[in-house]
Amino acid sequence: ATGGNPSLRLPTVLGIIPGMPAFFTRQMQKKMESLDIPPIGEFVQMIADSGGRLYACKASVDMFDLDRSDFVDAVEDIITVGDFYEMAAGGEIIFT
Repeated sequence: ATGGNPSLRLPTVLGIIPGMPAFFTRQMQKKMESLDIPPIGEFVQMIADSGGRLYACKASVDMFDLDRSDFVDAVEDIITVGDFYEMAAGGEIIFT
């Protein structure tokens, strides 16, 4: 089946046009600035500085061929989903 929402496929198609990914990145940055959202690196550091604990998802790390050196120092470890839910048992989970 080839159904689905065509508007959901549009970003994928536009992404293959030279210069479009950079254009969309700039547009996203402008929108974040207008909403007073800090840049990603600053936001991650704010989370760490306020006591949040940061972990990388092992499945994503494996899928994208990443390793520990690809992450900021604030990332404590690379863990599985099972590890995460075991560690977070009884706690408040904000992002998964």
